[in-house]
Amino acid sequence: MSSIAAGTGSGLEEGADPAADSREPAGAPTLPARRRRGIVFWIVRYLPAEIVGTAAMILAGLTVTIWTDSSALIAIAALLGETVGFYVVLAITIYAEQAPISSNWRRAAGRTFLLLVAEFGAAELLDTLLIRPAALMVGVWLLPDPLWGLLAGKVFADIIFYAIAAGAFTITAKTGLRDRRSAEEKP
Repeated sequence: MSSIAAGTGSGLEEGADPAADSREPAGAPTLPARRRRGIVFWIVRYLPAEIVGTAAMILAGLTVTIWTDSSALIAIAALLGETVGFYVVLAITIYAEQAPISSNWRRAAGRTFLLLVAEFGAAELLDTLLIRPAALMVGVWLLPDPLWGLLAGKVFADIIFYAIAAGAFTITAKTGLRDRRSAEEKP
């Protein structure tokens, strides 16, 4: 089991120094006070986006069933709805993290886009072009109720998506891409 899955992986607060673990002076705040770790970090980070994305997926997928019974069309509509809902929330979340450490809103918006691509780019390409459409389509095809088919396909696709995205988040945190050091402008 990976350290991310076990909840011991990089649950770094934005701006936390990953190397600071071994340099704690006496009387300094404890490590848990400086970091959100494990499953709590991942829930706080992704649950709002998942709730909005899931609601948008169900709304889009079930709305399309008014016009068609095609598993492929239902899956495409659901995929588009979920993608828009999920990334709107994450863009707002990451912008809120980056705005305080950026010199202006343009810099924060640019860093937000960069971090979205760095964290989700590889996972999203694989997920959007292959895994999620197939999982949603198979779910709708196998289960008689489209709602349950969409949810089953979503859960399957999410497991693979988050395995990739969590690794990418850890890399962006450990390389300093997310913290104040990389946000500083050079004259």
